[in-house]
Amino acid sequence: MSESSHIVCPACGATNRVPQGRLQQQPVCGKCKKALLPATPTDLTDQSFAKFIGNNDLPVVVDFWAEWCGPCKQMAPAYAQAAAELQSRAILAKLNTEVAQSVAGQYAIRSIPTMIIFHNGREVARQSGAMSPSQIVNWVNSSIS
Repeated sequence: MSESSHIVCPACGATNRVPQGRLQQQPVCGKCKKALLPATPTDLTDQSFAKFIGNNDLPVVVDFWAEWCGPCKQMAPAYAQAAAELQSRAILAKLNTEVAQSVAGQYAIRSIPTMIIFHNGREVARQSGAMSPSQIVNWVNSSIS
């Protein structure tokens, strides 16, 4: 029997068990039938953050950003491109620090954009400042290998 990964659906929040061999085959949620690993970043809130970070077996990269932040807006397309490239190896998400202030405070976000990689619910790497798609992909790959 092959190993499987728990993946939290970005649409409905249900936790799904996906065989390792199916991660690259665009798995869908058993509850709502939406893509479990979308090619675009998932928006998180104060309410969805803990479950999404804690219940995903794949590493989760969170971009902490704000609407007023120029570098955040400049990096958004690069982050989306990196999400597509990393689709079956890591899950990319975004958290608006102006809306989700308690999570931003919990992780002591002092400058934005800041990206944090979580694995098994724990912070494993942190990077502040805007990056290109290839820099994001390289940073994530080197941090999770």
